[in-house]
Amino acid sequence: SGPLKAMNFSVQEGGGPRILHQFTLEPPAVSFRTSGEKAGIIDIEPKTGILYINGSLDWETKKSHKLQVESLDESGNVVKGPYAVTIYVEDINDNPPEFNQTKYFGVVRQNSRPGKPFMYVHATDGDDPTTPHAQLSYSILHHFPKPYEEMLFKIDNVTGAISPSRTGSYYLDPQKQDTFTLVVSVRDMAGKTVNAFTSSVDVIITVMESLWKAPAIIYIKENSTEVHPVNISKVQSNEPGVIYELFEKEKLPRLPFSISENGDIYVTEPLDREAKDTYTFFAVTKDNKGELVDKPLQIHVIVEDINDNPPVCQQNPTVIEVQENEMAGSNIGAVFATDMDKKDTLNSRLQFQIQSQEPRFSSKNLFYIQQDTGDLLLSGSSLSKRDSAKYFLKVLVTDSKFETICDVEVHVIDINDQIPIFEKPDYANVTVAENIPVGTVILEIQATDGDEPGTGSSLIIYQVKEGDPNNTLIIETDAETNRGYIKINKALDFETMPVYNLVINATNPEPLVSSVQYNSSSLTRFKVFVTNVDEPPVFLNPVYKTEVSEDIPVNTLLMTVEAYDPEGDSVRFKNCSKGGARKICPMLGKKLVLQKSYLLVEGGHVVGYNAAQKSKAYVILHLRDVNDNPPQIATDYPTFFCYPVSGGERTLIQATDADEQFFYSKFTFTLADEMNARNNWEISKFNATHAYLSPKHANFEEKTYEVPIILNDNGNPSLENKVHHKVSICKCSSENSCF
Repeated sequence: SGPLKAMNFSVQEGGGPRILHQFTLEPPAVSFRTSGEKAGIIDIEPKTGILYINGSLDWETKKSHKLQVESLDESGNVVKGPYAVTIYVEDINDNPPEFNQTKYFGVVRQNSRPGKPFMYVHATDGDDPTTPHAQLSYSILHHFPKPYEEMLFKIDNVTGAISPSRTGSYYLDPQKQDTFTLVVSVRDMAGKTVNAFTSSVDVIITVMESLWKAPAIIYIKENSTEVHPVNISKVQSNEPGVIYELFEKEKLPRLPFSISENGDIYVTEPLDREAKDTYTFFAVTKDNKGELVDKPLQIHVIVEDINDNPPVCQQNPTVIEVQENEMAGSNIGAVFATDMDKKDTLNSRLQFQIQSQEPRFSSKNLFYIQQDTGDLLLSGSSLSKRDSAKYFLKVLVTDSKFETICDVEVHVIDINDQIPIFEKPDYANVTVAENIPVGTVILEIQATDGDEPGTGSSLIIYQVKEGDPNNTLIIETDAETNRGYIKINKALDFETMPVYNLVINATNPEPLVSSVQYNSSSLTRFKVFVTNVDEPPVFLNPVYKTEVSEDIPVNTLLMTVEAYDPEGDSVRFKNCSKGGARKICPMLGKKLVLQKSYLLVEGGHVVGYNAAQKSKAYVILHLRDVNDNPPQIATDYPTFFCYPVSGGERTLIQATDADEQFFYSKFTFTLADEMNARNNWEISKFNATHAYLSPKHANFEEKTYEVPIILNDNGNPSLENKVHHKVSICKCSSENSCF
């Protein structure tokens, strides 16, 4: 209760009669009066001021009721008011959702994109849309039939959009099942409470074959004379408004195909099968965001052959050699030609025909060619070189459209019916020293052959048949004169073989005819006497290598060198190493020992002596570095800062180390805790060999400071060095250098 004033009330719809408020009378007022949208059930008791509802309000009928209330005195005059009193009707969930159709029908294409809607269902609710009472949530209750554990369709619970699930996109196939029935449910209260109203509807979905299908293999005849581009195929997406593109499977300089905005595929230029006979590429669809819509389709194009290439002779002329004793019908060779058109087709089928023969001795040709293989045969009697040494043939090679002339030369060669005959059956003997150089000619020999000069029947090949098991000698033939030159092929050794009893034969590279055999006329003999020469000692190894640390002590055994004398004499050794500007060659035994710290550091050789000869072997001593040099500051450039110091300056300093750096240097820089260094200076790493040095304040005098820096080379073992690095604070020129 309370005094009369403007007021608002919220009342849930339904609920029956109820008292809303009691206004209290204020003298001289003795009663109340109300007017406005009372709907026949809203009023005020005049004497008590009780505002009441005598029935139920309905939000769907009227959402608010506006009243005017005033107080009256005993004469019926208005004391206060009128005041506005508004009653707002609050909605309760008393309306179930309703679909706008009693049954829905939709069509989906096979392989449609998962999550892409192909239809919508829609329901409405009479309750207040600003409250959960009218917030609807869609779901699929049943799926008939349901061939897989996962549903083939899904629905957006807010929009009612129905789309294929990932499983549906893959498995939907009108050949297996072309119709599905979904029972779609809608709930108010956003589907979040069991006390919500629910409605359901049947959705009949028809599955149709996918429009997005790869075309069959496309065949295009090469070298087309049509005006390009030429339409060769078409693809169509299941979804409208997509962007079509082609991309290559192979990396070509340029793809001779294009696709239109409607999915029409074109060849943009004539194709050449001989350059490329197949093409494989992909057609894709994208949405306006550049995302793929459909799976890429593989397009396969085969370029069909036409007869556009003439036969080509592989050799021109083709040279064939025929022995004059070849029998009629013998296969003496072949004419080879090629055709760039497609293999195993009539376009590349070649046929051969002899067009002419020169010279021609009778009405009958001497040669016959097999028309499909090009094999050339003798058709008459054996050829005679006395008649003609060469024959010239013109062979016509044709395919179904083109023809080519191939030239053939037939060379008649002498048969090998004469054996080589030595001019001497015995060349006596030759005496040579064992140190004769390799390649020296020690004897010339000569045989003759009665066959045609300049052919394989008359060329003579000399070989040592007996007496030289190690191939110490070699015989070379002068092809013009057939003269043989016996040369030293390997070093002679008197101690191993003092005498060679040699048998030499002479043969031809061309086989002899069956009726002729080589005999003793093709053999000759001679002896080689090897004289002894006092030879120098021989080291077992020409080079001796070892590796030691640079800090090994004197008298350490380095290695053992060994040598022997071929004549059996004793061997002595000297070590000639580089020592300063002169050679040092002390006598020593087999064991090489470090005698002085400089010995062999730069390399040298060991000399072996017998009574009259000497030889040498090289000794290479590699020294392994030991980390025995502390790091230093490089002093290539002086370190300075311009006076007065303003702050923020820094300069690079570099550390160096005389030891070998196997991979890369890696130094650490720190300031020593002395001379107030850490209060005045700051050091920071730049890289593995450099650091920045900078002043920490500006209160420096114009003088030279010594900055104590500790350097560590991080070696194994690591070495540390404290250096006092000089830093100048100086007045500078305009070029920022000290005066």
